[in-house]
Amino acid sequence: MITIYHNQRCSKSREALAIAEQFSNTRKLKLEVIDYQKTPLTLAQLQALHRTLGGPVSAMLRDNEPEYAALDLAQADDAALLEALAAHPKLLQRPIVVYQKHAVIARPPELVNPLFGI
Repeated sequence: MITIYHNQRCSKSREALAIAEQFSNTRKLKLEVIDYQKTPLTLAQLQALHRTLGGPVSAMLRDNEPEYAALDLAQADDAALLEALAAHPKLLQRPIVVYQKHAVIARPPELVNPLFGI
């Protein structure tokens, strides 16, 4: 199964979704598309997603959003960043694609190709 945390209004997210759809159709895999703004992730889900992604929690955040500055997240620790993501889903970087216990922030969208082995 492939999971994509998606924002339909984002062109990069739509491009990554198109790549994921093509891959899932070719391999006959289930594709789960989660609009993370309509269905926000819980703190536990965000923690699990971070473990799958690896790297710093800060990479999961969109630091150009007004909420980022308003919440003064530039110096926040990982726990505070994850709590901010849970409370403000708009801050989640997009798209995030998960496949076979690995994940990638698909910016640019072509970053999903190595995840899929293509």
